[in-house]
Amino acid sequence: MTFRTLLGSAMVLGAFHSARAQQADTTLIRYSGQLAGQYSAGGVNRTLFSTTHSLTLLRGLHFGAPVTGSFLFGKQERLLKEREWLFNTTPYYWKGRFRFYGIGGYERSNLRGIDNRFQLGLGPGWAFYSDSLGREVAVSNLFIREATYFQGGTERLVSRSSTRLKVVYSYRVFSLNATTLYQPNLANAADYRATQLTSLALRFSPRFAITGTYTYTFESRVLEGKPTDNTNVTLGVAFSTK
Repeated sequence: MTFRTLLGSAMVLGAFHSARAQQADTTLIRYSGQLAGQYSAGGVNRTLFSTTHSLTLLRGLHFGAPVTGSFLFGKQERLLKEREWLFNTTPYYWKGRFRFYGIGGYERSNLRGIDNRFQLGLGPGWAFYSDSLGREVAVSNLFIREATYFQGGTERLVSRSSTRLKVVYSYRVFSLNATTLYQPNLANAADYRATQLTSLALRFSPRFAITGTYTYTFESRVLEGKPTDNTNVTLGVAFSTK
């Protein structure tokens, strides 16, 4: 999973809490959406806009299937830098502290020179802590097969290990979502991606919240002239159904 995958899946663990409240033969559909942006002028002129939308189907007590789409657009000094698209689904099964995930994804990235990227994967996870409020500390490790087609005609087909540490915490009207991701190429450990995503939300109604998000991404192997890392800090609003 890349950062954009994580951004689309950041609210998935909240679905576990809703699933706990379900009966064994019920189906629940949840929607969440987020708009965020950044603007700066003076020494550096920058404009950044991002939006993420997630639809999650929960079936019974143990199954969920989130489908997510996200778009990010950014300019620096009036020049287009970021135009990022992501679509993915991350179905899961959970029982007690055990989780099992699958992933299927598609991505385009002007920032990293990616015309098309396809991902398929699966793997287990384990929650070291979870409670009835949806707070959780969990680790997962997925095996991912990835095909990337770069601008200019080059392409790569690699297998990756994707290790994720997820922390979800809430207290009254505040909630914290933090994800750390490390994804080495199984054939070459020096070829890897690393991601940190931290989001803090202040909920002012059952459905709406103000959000602040910090993201850092690093990819060791990119096209010549493209940056290996990227940092974004954004402020926005989020909406979700119960």
